[in-house]
Amino acid sequence: MNNIIRELQNEWVAEKQLPEFSAGDTVTVHYSIKEGNKERIQQFQGVVLQRKGEGIQETFTVRKISGGIGTERIFPVASPNIAKLEINKKGIVRRSRIFYIRELTGKAARIKEKRVLRTK
Repeated sequence: MNNIIRELQNEWVAEKQLPEFSAGDTVTVHYSIKEGNKERIQQFQGVVLQRKGEGIQETFTVRKISGGIGTERIFPVASPNIAKLEINKKGIVRRSRIFYIRELTGKAARIKEKRVLRTK
């Protein structure tokens, strides 16, 4: 039964080609918002807390701090409203779901950055 559902989902929706990212990465999501007959792109930059699900039902949660208040937003990976996803930093975390970061503030809430070796 599950295989039939997956096949139907794959037929109806083309998979979106997003870059590889995981929990701990800092990303900027360019999200299309429709207000009346106008459409604009809104940017949401923050740390990825988790990726959940698989296939067409996969989602990821992004958390940012604005004005001292933590804000989280859940984005479906297959959403047609995601215009672009940029990876700003690759983070080093040892878990796939980093909800513990919600209670941390200041320097304790920092995530180590993965260094990329660049060759000439």
